[in-house]
Amino acid sequence: MPDRTWTPPEPYDLRRSLLVLRRGPYDPAFRAERDGTVWRATRTPLGPATLRLVPGARVGATAWGPGADWLLSRLPALLGAEDDPGAFVAHHRLVAAALRRHRGVRLIRTGLVLESLIPSVLEQRVTTEDAYRSWRRLLKWFGEPAPGPGAGLGMYVMPDPRTFARIPSWDWHRAGVDGKRSAAVVRAVRAARRMEEAATMELPAAMARLQAIPGIGPWTAAEALQRAIGAPDAITVGDLHLPRIIGFALGGEDGADDARMLELLAPYTGQRHRAARLVLLTGIAPARRAPRQRHANIARL
Repeated sequence: MPDRTWTPPEPYDLRRSLLVLRRGPYDPAFRAERDGTVWRATRTPLGPATLRLVPGARVGATAWGPGADWLLSRLPALLGAEDDPGAFVAHHRLVAAALRRHRGVRLIRTGLVLESLIPSVLEQRVTTEDAYRSWRRLLKWFGEPAPGPGAGLGMYVMPDPRTFARIPSWDWHRAGVDGKRSAAVVRAVRAARRMEEAATMELPAAMARLQAIPGIGPWTAAEALQRAIGAPDAITVGDLHLPRIIGFALGGEDGADDARMLELLAPYTGQRHRAARLVLLTGIAPARRAPRQRHANIARL
């Protein structure tokens, strides 16, 4: 049961910095306690591990499992030590206010690509609720209980690449994942080594590496690399809601598309993902123009 501490800069928001790793409120691989303690179950190159993080002037970390030492050796990067928020300059009053209010939020870096890539693939073309449900089912059916106290908390580590590749089509269907998304996941895990190499690349090369897999486009690649390498410019394009939110918040307009979003974010080139995240943290968004979209329950078809 190795332990480590890390002294963060002031201010520092542990929970909000790491919350991007949570895939829904019932994610079996992530747990946030009311006292600010954060738990995560993950699969490292050395095997599964459970990590407990306790906030404070010094963040306390305890890890269990074969991957414990690997996790703790990379703790500062995970918590945002390699992030440089000082390089960011706000060009809009709203963004400046969000920056002041959320100065403790850092861009994290897990160093693990598949861990973020697979759930991002699951989120393609479906509601987030459907994708979160599929993620939970896959982890509980094919993953393994998290090491140490994580198992007692009901946490699970995601399946290894070999297990993902061997999930039969009917179980993908039962989990609510259609054939296009399951095929993309299988192609990615069969190239697991090359996918994980993207964690050591600069953003353009990493984006190209992930998009070399059929079924993985710029939206999915950006979503994965925001978490895996903490890329401040990994702006998500092709999203159903983000362009409208950015257009409304920064331009006072409704109906913005990707091109307009990128135009509004042009002053933040090199930091566009950070700027978009700050806008999202404000909670400002245009009113819905139609009822929430409903999707068929694939598992029942």
